[in-house]
Amino acid sequence: MLLPLRAAPRYPTTLLATCALALLACGGGQVSTQDGGSAGAGSPDSGVGAPDAGAGRPDAGGLPPDAGAGSLDGGVLAGIWHPPTGTTFQLQLTGTIDTTVSATMYDIDLFDVPQSTLDGLHTKGRIVICYFSAGTYENWRSDASSFPSSAIGNPVAGWAGEWWVDTRNSTVRSIMKARMDLAVQKKCDGVDPDNVDGYTNGPGFPLTATTQLDYNRFLAAEAHARGLSVGLKNDVGQVTDLASSFDWALNEECSKYSECATLQPFVQAAKAVFHVEYTSTCPAPISGHSLILKNLNLDAWRAVCP
Repeated sequence: MLLPLRAAPRYPTTLLATCALALLACGGGQVSTQDGGSAGAGSPDSGVGAPDAGAGRPDAGGLPPDAGAGSLDGGVLAGIWHPPTGTTFQLQLTGTIDTTVSATMYDIDLFDVPQSTLDGLHTKGRIVICYFSAGTYENWRSDASSFPSSAIGNPVAGWAGEWWVDTRNSTVRSIMKARMDLAVQKKCDGVDPDNVDGYTNGPGFPLTATTQLDYNRFLAAEAHARGLSVGLKNDVGQVTDLASSFDWALNEECSKYSECATLQPFVQAAKAVFHVEYTSTCPAPISGHSLILKNLNLDAWRAVCP
């Protein structure tokens, strides 16, 4: 999470030094893996297990037939994954993907994960969400040369090789559309666009709450036009305005920063809230949240909280 005047974790996109987390007691009981066993420190879940009832997924190829812009069914785009509250998930952005974790949804890197891994997850009946940064320039990405220098702003504090971008820029928006085209090509079921709260982080451009709302709605509309499910990453200050445009939310450390109440519009709409805390003990349970603990480097290790 990147908010003004405080240093906090966000999705890392390069392999950082391992943040070792000792597995401690959680609320009087053990932190558990999804299959009901206790998680050992530094070890991922084991076992495959069946996906959650009701979570559903499109055909085995990852995208529904006739995805296109979708058709409205009771105000919801038909054929796009809409996870209900309580849907289980795994978030892994570094290392070889552990495909044995018992979770309905896997959130993995759009660029780095090979097609064979996505195909294998689909064979297991998993939903695959593909992560990319929508609000920053990362100088190691394969499309980095496409960004105009005039649209690259201030460096992202604490993250080498990464700078904020001008999300009003038409070329930046075209790059994001191309990334979503890649997600369709790789048969992702949806996308996780990160860094969509740049206006709060001194990006080097006169971005405002209004320009951020416009950009985030642009991302949601472009994802839906491609038959992709899309989540709102953090941006807690605009949840009320954006919950209707997104299919689910993914939040980092709302318990730590006492921000979880801001996500109620998703809970009230019966949309999944995927909640990550970078700590060794579970916080108090939050109704409607799917809560897991992760190492800061977002490797395979995962512990499920009540």
